[in-house]
Amino acid sequence: MQENKTIPTIRRRLISMVYELLLAFAVLFLPFLVFEMAVGASHAAVVEHGRQALAFLVLGAYFIHQWTRKGQTLAMQTWRLRVTMKDGATLSPQAAAVRYLLAWMWLLPALVLSYALDLQHWDALGAILAGIVLWSLTAFLDRDRQFLHDRLAGTRLVQLPKPVKKTTATAAL
Repeated sequence: MQENKTIPTIRRRLISMVYELLLAFAVLFLPFLVFEMAVGASHAAVVEHGRQALAFLVLGAYFIHQWTRKGQTLAMQTWRLRVTMKDGATLSPQAAAVRYLLAWMWLLPALVLSYALDLQHWDALGAILAGIVLWSLTAFLDRDRQFLHDRLAGTRLVQLPKPVKKTTATAAL
């Protein structure tokens, strides 16, 4: 299948990521509901770490599955984005796992900084937002405007062409 290899704008990718965040909450809902019932909604430290591990694993399974299946999550389909290998091939499970792990670099430095400096509430959120802004700027360092995690993983985002509108026979009547 020959597809248009247009490079999506950074704005388009960031807007898609906001939609992706909303969908991630939906993906996590049922596993978290089961987890909360199993632990009695406890807030013990070990349970909090369990929640974090659950989110990491469930989201990993979701993204790796979607990227290896057809290169798109629901948000990516909506915004006509597709993740491919540099040669245009669909991601292997290993490549998708590497991309997933590297994508955590959007948040990980800010989370480590927040922990190290004992940032709370708005300060921690500010650090996370600053980290996201800084990571998004890595696209300007790449000639193809790919984010750093895609460059390191050997993957790339492409924008798909608009679908051809179907004409119906009833419109001719």
